[in-house]
Amino acid sequence: MAEEEVPASVEKVVRIQRVFINLLDTYSSGNIGKFLSNCVVGASLEEITDEEEEEDENKSAAPEAASAKLKEGTFQIVGTLAKSESIRLEFAVETYSALSREELLMRLMECDVVIYNITECPQQVEEAIWAVSALNEEISHFEKRKVFVLISTVMTWARSKPLDPDDSEIPFTEEDYRRRKHHPNFLDHINAEKMVLKFGKNVRKFATYVVAAGLQYGMEGGLLHTFFKTAWLGEVPALSVFGDGSNIIPAIHVLDLAGVIQNVIDHVPKVHYLVAVDESVQTLEDVVKCISKNTGPGKIQKLPRENAFLTKDLTQECLDHLLVNLRMEALFVKENFNIRWVAQTGFVENINNILKEYKQSRGLLPIKICILGPPAVGKSSIAVELCKYYKLHHIKLKDVISEAIAKLEAIVAPQEGGEEEGEEEEEEENVEDAQELLDGIKESMEQNAGRLEDQYIIRFVKEKLKSMPCRNQGYVLDGFPKTYDQAKDLFNQEDEEEEEEIRGKMFPFDKLIIPEFVCALDASDEFLKERVMNLPESLVAGTHYTQDRFLRALSNYRDINTDDETVFNYFDELEIHPIHIDVGKLEDAQNRLAIKQLIKEIGEPRNYGLTDEEKAEEERRAAEGRLAREAAEEAEREHNEAVEMAEKIARWEEWNKRLEEVKREERELLEAQSIPLRNYLMTYVMPTLMQGVNECCKVRPEDPVDFLAEYLFKHNPETQ
Repeated sequence: MAEEEVPASVEKVVRIQRVFINLLDTYSSGNIGKFLSNCVVGASLEEITDEEEEEDENKSAAPEAASAKLKEGTFQIVGTLAKSESIRLEFAVETYSALSREELLMRLMECDVVIYNITECPQQVEEAIWAVSALNEEISHFEKRKVFVLISTVMTWARSKPLDPDDSEIPFTEEDYRRRKHHPNFLDHINAEKMVLKFGKNVRKFATYVVAAGLQYGMEGGLLHTFFKTAWLGEVPALSVFGDGSNIIPAIHVLDLAGVIQNVIDHVPKVHYLVAVDESVQTLEDVVKCISKNTGPGKIQKLPRENAFLTKDLTQECLDHLLVNLRMEALFVKENFNIRWVAQTGFVENINNILKEYKQSRGLLPIKICILGPPAVGKSSIAVELCKYYKLHHIKLKDVISEAIAKLEAIVAPQEGGEEEGEEEEEEENVEDAQELLDGIKESMEQNAGRLEDQYIIRFVKEKLKSMPCRNQGYVLDGFPKTYDQAKDLFNQEDEEEEEEIRGKMFPFDKLIIPEFVCALDASDEFLKERVMNLPESLVAGTHYTQDRFLRALSNYRDINTDDETVFNYFDELEIHPIHIDVGKLEDAQNRLAIKQLIKEIGEPRNYGLTDEEKAEEERRAAEGRLAREAAEEAEREHNEAVEMAEKIARWEEWNKRLEEVKREERELLEAQSIPLRNYLMTYVMPTLMQGVNECCKVRPEDPVDFLAEYLFKHNPETQ
């Protein structure tokens, strides 16, 4: 049989375990579920070698977390959902929503491991207590041992008294769990912990564990998401630190927490209360300053603690975690578990990897666009629309130069207020450098009739492209670089940066600032001349669209782009093939078709999407549009009805008029036809008939008709 040849594979198949996790579509449970779905049962029982650690460091921080295929012998993940409409989770074998308690108990009984995570949704505390109680009552029906893990929070330790009143730096460990004192808002959590530990007496049948996790970070954000978002958007001059920021926050990467859970399941340790935190001792100020420096404005501002409650994106639970002051050490985890740590040394030390996985998880990748083409082709108008659609930064040469010179002048200007010695020396150096650069710019402009040399322009543009807003959201570079050499100088790789990324490449370019999309707009000279001629005089005055300047600029552009080495050749050599659009052939003055084509090529926006205010504004506009449409439709319907009624009345009047005309014509026709007949009767019939009638009246015979007939026969004028 196969077991003799490959016993390991058979063993793995036999050791498959079914793991239940509540609320799989939330941040913490979802990442733990993904992690475990890629872990082979029993893998953490083997010690990690140095070689494996090196391999892990080279890999992505999330080890194949998004892999759709389940490896052989891995944990089978099932669980409940917070939202019934959640998309299907690839890593889960089964998901449940809106189950009754009886149905949920049946599902729990099918599992080898039950994990209840109460760190994100306090409402789950009650269900977790019910679950452990219900399972405890069913112990006699267990076919084999079940493991129950409650993922709680270090907030159940928040008010613990220091171990040594004279030395507040001694950290709490798992051994001190009986001395823990909870935060007032986490009473239910500590009660749940006590209940879970109480039901774990019969270890052979039902092993229960409590894992007190620190503030969770990593992947798509966790409790620090608000700070990441505020920093990434770059809409504030400094990130807020509430209070003095000196409070120490116990924290752990969510995948390291998942590693702790994996070890608990595999090892089934004798210690039933575990602390899961990384090795760092970092304050709130350290964390916020690190986020601000690496993806934000680079500055922080300290605000009173009370101001934290005015921040709408921070919940009460989140604020409690951020304002806690607690030193903790995961002694048992460190000494007994085999964990492939993602961020063992803490948040600050691993910020680059944490930022990378955060941006990738949320699709926050910069869109970098360069728009080139002859003058008057529509570069700026298209750039404005693309910036609006993708929420990018519009990089115009004139603005960049003005901004850079203004910044240098601000540095050179005398500073008011006292500063520390170290800062003063640094400021003096900066002032000297800025003054030297300003003098160079002034001299360059004097020698070149007000124009700035390429070396300064390239320096300023490069600084702008490397600024944090452009690195976060991306940019639209408008009409620059114009030549092959300018492109090479602007985008070439500086020796000291990112050396590992340039190895093996023919062309060393700066991956941080190189555009992802290059748009090459073009049109015939006749089209461009006609477009400029049709511009209003007020728009042309003082710009390069005056006749002489425009023709000179157009001629210069054509000369530059007839050489073998054009700016487009530079991008072609880097495999960034320009998107060519002939604006003249589109026959669209507003460039709507060109913008539509570019959006199709570039794809969907890569940002946070609409804010709540923008969503509300969009909904309001949609509602107004709908009401306006309905009102217009109603007005049109009423108008149509009125027109129809008027037409109906007009048709009716016309019909009556024609009927009267017909009747009149009939009368006239009858009268005309009756004249000969009347004349005939008056001449030949009526005289004799009237005489007969008169005679009949005189005689009054018994049979007047017979009398009249006899009379007419006797007195017929023709027979007489």
